[in-house]
Amino acid sequence: MTVINETHFNFPGQTKFYKGKVRDVYTIGDHYIVMIVSDRVSAFDVILPDAIPYKGQVLNQIAAKSLKATEDILPNWLIDIPDPNVTIGKICDPFKVEMVIRGYLAGHALREYQDGKRFVCGVSLPEGLKENDRLAAPIITPTTKASIGHDEDISREDIITRGIVAEDDYLQIEQFTRRLFQRGTDIAAERGLILVDTKYEFGKAIDGKIYLIDEIHTPDSSRYFYKDTYQQLQDETKPQRQLSKEFLRQWLIENGFQGKEGQKVPFMSAEVIQSISDRYVELYEQITGDKFRKGSTDQINERIEANVIESLKRLS
Repeated sequence: MTVINETHFNFPGQTKFYKGKVRDVYTIGDHYIVMIVSDRVSAFDVILPDAIPYKGQVLNQIAAKSLKATEDILPNWLIDIPDPNVTIGKICDPFKVEMVIRGYLAGHALREYQDGKRFVCGVSLPEGLKENDRLAAPIITPTTKASIGHDEDISREDIITRGIVAEDDYLQIEQFTRRLFQRGTDIAAERGLILVDTKYEFGKAIDGKIYLIDEIHTPDSSRYFYKDTYQQLQDETKPQRQLSKEFLRQWLIENGFQGKEGQKVPFMSAEVIQSISDRYVELYEQITGDKFRKGSTDQINERIEANVIESLKRLS
């Protein structure tokens, strides 16, 4: 099965190219960016050797639906979805932080808590919490946005004091983060899911307005539990049924990898790769309520190139 591991396009009007962890970003003049969502997968800030079939399509299409479902809260960068793996959007200057918001003690926050920390990104956590407990109120735990290497936890105070984001802008994106999380929570509940935690990214366009950018509410940026079994599993201190990339992180941890120096990424069998792909498709269908339609993987590069060029013609 063909996957999109990397791309090497030269689109009309192209001025820049940037390869992210899982996305290839092409700048077109000073108006548009073409974001190609690859099938690469990262965990612990490391790109894993094997790509996951249909992962890029799932991320791109969930993000598109989620952006359209939140555009009344603030404008977003999306202009066109010319291909299952591609979004064309408005150029924005991104803020150098990722706004992580958590409604439950899970993932990175849980690992910090289990290490004895009771302050995460300047936010106090009470004693006596156990894995996957609901927090009294959602907390925002920002991280720096590293171009290379690991993102790092940072507090609101440090973001403002260090001038990473101006105070007025930061207070706005904090408010947007809470409103977006509430909307995502409501949408998830309609589908029988709990939005556990997620992250949002923001930027400013040439008009000076703040825009929501990148992906939202996807399995790469979010964690979901099944609502119907949540309380029973918590009462019995059992693992939650979840849809997120956490199952991949746990598999890596169990096989001796957490992205630390000297550690080697474990071998991923065809069965493991297929199971990861199936999890991404399952989340798409759960969170959107739609049947996932697998785009053709035949001549995938030719398909993407033709669709992007046609879209750029319409936009010019």
